[in-house]
Amino acid sequence: MIRILVAEHLPLVRRGLVSSLESEADLSVVAEVGTGADVAPAGLAHAPDTAVIDLDLPGGGLAAAGGLRETAPGCRVLILSAHPNPAQVRGAFAAHAAGFMSLTVAPERLAEGLREMAAGRRAVDSELAVAALEAVANPLTRREMDVLRIAAGGARSTEIADQLFLSVGTVRNHMSRIMCKTGARNRLDAVRIASDSGWL
Repeated sequence: MIRILVAEHLPLVRRGLVSSLESEADLSVVAEVGTGADVAPAGLAHAPDTAVIDLDLPGGGLAAAGGLRETAPGCRVLILSAHPNPAQVRGAFAAHAAGFMSLTVAPERLAEGLREMAAGRRAVDSELAVAALEAVANPLTRREMDVLRIAAGGARSTEIADQLFLSVGTVRNHMSRIMCKTGARNRLDAVRIASDSGWL
């Protein structure tokens, strides 16, 4: 029997996950929590073999996974994301997760993924894995990243110039190069592309 901890902040989604997993003869949900702060204590109390953790868990899904490694070091973590992208996949595996799937995954695939993890293998949606491997390296310079980070907060060129002690013309030149390098249509698109790629 594979013992599972489910960490999901939306009660309806959490109940659906628990019900789906409990319908499998070899899976048993031993704990269910709704916040990141509750994950590590639940791991200590119930010693799960695997955990399903929502990336958007209050307190942070990856932070919760890190805490679980301390209280239940043998537990292998699968991260679920409502809006998965290559950067999230890389971040999850950098945080020592053993699996990563979309919240839209079929229940049967989630169950199979937990079995794979319990057997010591990784479990990840194939399309997400390929996208993560194919993601390009960050083409932006450090200064361009500084400009884009401030722009992501909604700052205008004059505000970016003031914060970075640059001229407005220099900021506009940086933004032009950023859009050219990322293939973005505009500033917001550049921010989206950089965020989805894990550069921001």
